[in-house]
Amino acid sequence: MELPAGPSFRLDGRRALVTGAGRGIGLAAAAALAEAGAHVTLAARSAGEIEAAAAAIRARGWAAEALVLDVTDIDAAAGAVAAAAPFDVLVNNAGTNRPKPFTEVTAEDFDVVMGLNLRAAFFLAQAVAGRLLGAGRPGSIVNISSQMGHVGAARRSIYCASKWAIEGLTKALAVELGSAGIRVNTVCPTFIETPMTRPFLADAGFREQVLSKIKLGRLGRVEDVTGAIVYLASDAAALVTGSALLVDGGWTAE
Repeated sequence: MELPAGPSFRLDGRRALVTGAGRGIGLAAAAALAEAGAHVTLAARSAGEIEAAAAAIRARGWAAEALVLDVTDIDAAAGAVAAAAPFDVLVNNAGTNRPKPFTEVTAEDFDVVMGLNLRAAFFLAQAVAGRLLGAGRPGSIVNISSQMGHVGAARRSIYCASKWAIEGLTKALAVELGSAGIRVNTVCPTFIETPMTRPFLADAGFREQVLSKIKLGRLGRVEDVTGAIVYLASDAAALVTGSALLVDGGWTAE
């Protein structure tokens, strides 16, 4: 009897670009992709962080380089992608949040959050996909969304709007790019303990409220998210596109 071949999660010979890679989910994703065999480019504004991170990855014997880049500078981001060999994998991770009551949100708050979470992600995906299409190569775009792209929450009006938009964008790109073999999916974490979320979670009342909605009873760790990212980047997910992989501990199950 001939058994079906098992799926491969390896990424040997592939090039991956990870934004917001200096800390949190981005850093963990870069390390995980490199461990799976990819040559990883870590992009962020913070030169010191990403250079140290790339060096740490190389010290493990994996392949990594740093790219100092503000992804909200659309022209600079497109130029950086154009100057490099095509990226087989994009992890659109850079993001921010400004939690406020809806009636106190300013135009600046809106522009900052939507500018990074949606506008920058849109045009970076455009640049990466354009290079893949020009080279006639397949690829995988993984947009880091959120459980908040599937539910609503108080004080998260802009953030929810940006992540629901990312979900819609992902489905549209999956439809448009599928014939070229470019898969586009989202990973949707619950609250993960990272430098961005730590100040919010330091509030005991807020932390208790969050934990009450996570059915598995704990906050997420970056390691909980990276398995989903490597899966979607790899051939193990060869038939997966336009999907949202919820890593939310059951938050959205009810």
